[in-house]
Amino acid sequence: MTMRNRRAVLTAIAASASLALTLSACGQSGEGGSKDEKKSAKGSTVGIAMPTKSSERWIADGNNVVKSLKAKGYKTKLAFGEDDPDQQVSQIENMITQGVSALIVASIDNKSLTNVLQEAKDANIPVIAYDRLILDSKNVDYYATFDNEKVGELQAGAIVKKLGLDSGKKGPFNLELFAGSNDDNNTKYFFNGAMSVLKPYIDKKQLVVKSGQTKLNQVTTLRWDGATAQKRMDDILTSTYKSTKVDAVLSPYDGISIGILSALKSDDYGTKAKPLPVVSGQDAEVASVKSIIAGQQYATVYKDTRKLAEVSVDMVDDVLNDKKPKVNDTKTYDNGAKVVPSYLLTPVSVDKTNYQKTLIDSGYYTKSDLGLK
Repeated sequence: MTMRNRRAVLTAIAASASLALTLSACGQSGEGGSKDEKKSAKGSTVGIAMPTKSSERWIADGNNVVKSLKAKGYKTKLAFGEDDPDQQVSQIENMITQGVSALIVASIDNKSLTNVLQEAKDANIPVIAYDRLILDSKNVDYYATFDNEKVGELQAGAIVKKLGLDSGKKGPFNLELFAGSNDDNNTKYFFNGAMSVLKPYIDKKQLVVKSGQTKLNQVTTLRWDGATAQKRMDDILTSTYKSTKVDAVLSPYDGISIGILSALKSDDYGTKAKPLPVVSGQDAEVASVKSIIAGQQYATVYKDTRKLAEVSVDMVDDVLNDKKPKVNDTKTYDNGAKVVPSYLLTPVSVDKTNYQKTLIDSGYYTKSDLGLK
């Protein structure tokens, strides 16, 4: 071997050894991450974007997610967009700039986040959609939610049960329909689930929608706003129910239910001569549970957001540690750019007969929360 060749071999060996030492020092593993990165993931910061503080539900969600993340050793940045899509985009941009390791996002407007989620992707930040599917973006990694069609089925089922339609009563009963915000992807799932139960009775004229407003685009409630729902219910009562009464109202959310009930009470419902109609709801908010106990709102759908927080946090923890998160639905939630792998939790119908067992005995609320002794 010539001196030149020997030097070349020694140089190659030294370079290989240097590379090996570099890789070893960085903790490289064959699973696409590093040991050091996996250890440091626990102390990293996760950004949480919630829609608004105007709903007690979202305040509880934000607190539950923070609590679950901290229990796993993560830091958090929590922001509420106050139902302003532009503000939420700005908040997420700030989180990206501040170097969060992951994002958990309950969107205000399901189509407004495409650009900012591309920024997250470019920064290698995974995104978990929280309870509201984000549309038109391939940069949504996972989705944590409840079985949203089941929610609608439970809401409608409560109406059918209370009116006695499932036990032989023929009606006809007068029904009015309300749906959630038209910029929330869940709205169509809630409504479709409810209509799958109600439509057979509507077709047989056992349920009659006297206002004629039966299509989704006729019954939505922007931003899930109770005051907006109250005004629409006022208008329906004035235009349609001067000489007859409404027997049931499909409401998709407790805040909307409170608005509907306010309109009904203003029209003298709630007396022996004119009892309140059957009104559904969702989220088991304190005001509505109290209303159920008082015999006003009939039912709500309870979604244990403590469990939803745990699922979303487990997803973040798995992704940041190069593990595959647990999902149970890989077909339903097509956001227009991809089918988003999802985990669906089970909702529960709550009325006066089971609120104690479902809400109090489970520790979700205390008796004092609900004004009980």
